[in-house]
Amino acid sequence: MCHNKEMTMDQEDALYEFLELSNSAFEIEELITHVKNADPHKYLRLAEEIEALINFRKLAFKAGASSYLSRHAFFYPIPFVISPTRLELINGILIPGHRCVPFANGNLLPHDYSFFWNGEQIPFTSSEGSPEEFYPYYNIFGEEYAPQYLARDNSENEAAFFSDPYEDPAEVSIKTLEMRKIYMESSFIPGDRFLARTLDWKTGKFLLEKISKDEWKPNELNDWFRAAEEGMERSFSLLGAGTCTEEQLAYAYWHGSKRMREVPAYSLEEYLYEKSDIVEIAPYGIETRFWYAGRDIPDLKELDNDNKRPDSTSMEFILHGINIPISEFTVQAYIRDSLFREDGDCELIISRIIPANISMEEHEWKFLFEYTGYILEEFRKTYNRFADRHKGPIRSRAADLHTAVIDLALRLKKSDIDSSWLPRHTFIILSQIQMHSAGALEDLGSPDSSSPDELDALDGSLDSMVETYEDIKELIDESMNNYRRNSFSILLPDDETGMEYEKMIQISIGGLDVWRRLLVPEDYTLDNMHHIIQAVFEWKGSQNHNFILKDSELVTEEDDYNGLHIVKSDPAINTGMESSLSLKDLAANKTGFYYKYGDHWSIRIMILSRQEGPIGKPARCVAGAGSAPPEFIGGPVRYKRILSALEKGNDLERSGARQELGRDFVHGDFDMETCNSRLKKISFNRMI
Repeated sequence: MCHNKEMTMDQEDALYEFLELSNSAFEIEELITHVKNADPHKYLRLAEEIEALINFRKLAFKAGASSYLSRHAFFYPIPFVISPTRLELINGILIPGHRCVPFANGNLLPHDYSFFWNGEQIPFTSSEGSPEEFYPYYNIFGEEYAPQYLARDNSENEAAFFSDPYEDPAEVSIKTLEMRKIYMESSFIPGDRFLARTLDWKTGKFLLEKISKDEWKPNELNDWFRAAEEGMERSFSLLGAGTCTEEQLAYAYWHGSKRMREVPAYSLEEYLYEKSDIVEIAPYGIETRFWYAGRDIPDLKELDNDNKRPDSTSMEFILHGINIPISEFTVQAYIRDSLFREDGDCELIISRIIPANISMEEHEWKFLFEYTGYILEEFRKTYNRFADRHKGPIRSRAADLHTAVIDLALRLKKSDIDSSWLPRHTFIILSQIQMHSAGALEDLGSPDSSSPDELDALDGSLDSMVETYEDIKELIDESMNNYRRNSFSILLPDDETGMEYEKMIQISIGGLDVWRRLLVPEDYTLDNMHHIIQAVFEWKGSQNHNFILKDSELVTEEDDYNGLHIVKSDPAINTGMESSLSLKDLAANKTGFYYKYGDHWSIRIMILSRQEGPIGKPARCVAGAGSAPPEFIGGPVRYKRILSALEKGNDLERSGARQELGRDFVHGDFDMETCNSRLKKISFNRMI
């Protein structure tokens, strides 16, 4: 009954070896021949699986109908730039961190790299400090992964991070390059850069040479900057959020112009964190990605089913077909868990994997039932509950969480709720919890013993996943209740007794976790809404604005503003009738609409529900979070940089940040009483 995985370990090793050594475009047949030569194990689908793996895992760039270019062949000749920080110059070190992304072999970790200067290898040293000091040197991998890279630098760090999953260790030690002699002999000063070239892709060897800060002209750097902006936009457009930040960057270079692959150039750190106004680190569920500044990454419409392996077994194929994207190993973990619970029963096992409201073909159910029964009996022969006493409880927790996530995601998909009413990135977050809990089940599914540290780490990781699940479920329940109330209230007839109705609306600034929830009389117009937005964010109305109404039949969330109906409500632009549209007129627009203010601010407005309210009661704020940015700060990207300078900069940088933000600015502060006081001062021309 058990479907064998097709490629042998030797064949898979040969595939990766070929890609690590390939230095020119290759035909898929060349790769297949190399794999067969390494291990002539017969398998009819080997050629199909190899090509599928190349495309599925994006192991190489597609260069033609059947030809490919490996990451090695593409990135090896491209020079790149490393800009040491003041901290590194002061301490005479260089932290490899994320500096070589995406120019390094992805199978290596930063502490595996070696660097050369004037033909000699640069010696290593160790540097101690708090994790917070080192995280910025690993953030290009994804801010959420920086702790993992620090932990994997050495066994002492790993033990320190595992000792308390909820708190970072007070101090860690990382492998760094000893640069004092080089900095001194080359008269290295702030603003100077290193030009890096790959010497050996497979083993991660790089050559460094100095570039003085005035050696490259500003106009040459600006040429590269424009090419980088274009490359990143193409990557987002063609790849979306991608599977990781490293993949996003790799495809920016691949799809970008030749100029992006040349010098003079900025380092990726300079470009991403100091120069670009169109790219920022954006939340992607419980992870992060690079994305268009001031715009949320669109949510999925269901659990992410794109991770299906090209060598899926019959079991996996059936489950993926009903949107349960798990492996056969995860199913086997459920079976082993049933033995730990002492309730081994095929129907019960299947009911925990597949929610009751999912329908299957009779032959599919029969296959799953027979498979489960067969594996259950095989496991029962050797299962020892006492030996499973450490793994068993953690596996049961992982299975319960996985079952709950699958059930919730499928119920949401079948519900009538408009996805725009759900919390931000609902399906992305559920997909990530599902993927991580399934991974934990796979780790816990084998009978092999695990070390106490590994089990503690898995248990701590599960705590975090359960907490995230409970948080998102609470927000989903609230959203569902709001949606049902709104759907019901829209059908209510106008009250002939003069009773006034209000709209519960939510206003949020794109690219920031700054939002306000308000009760607003439903006869308020778009022109009224302009004044409300200005009041709640303490802006002065000095920039042009317009409202952008989504036409759900023409566009989707991913289409940005292309094809949307723009209501130019700024009197300086247009004094037409459109600005008199009321919230009542827009009640059917469940996906929300946008308020564009100046060149940098995009505000999303969601109508959440309708309810009775006191006659003549003005708009009022009932909830909110985050301090509003000053309107002339230059948009969400620059605002975040100024906040970073305020929190982490030197005295001069903090002083400059305070000057730009204003003397009374308090980051994260939201005072609802003050907000309502400003709203009371607004005088509206109410529609009769």
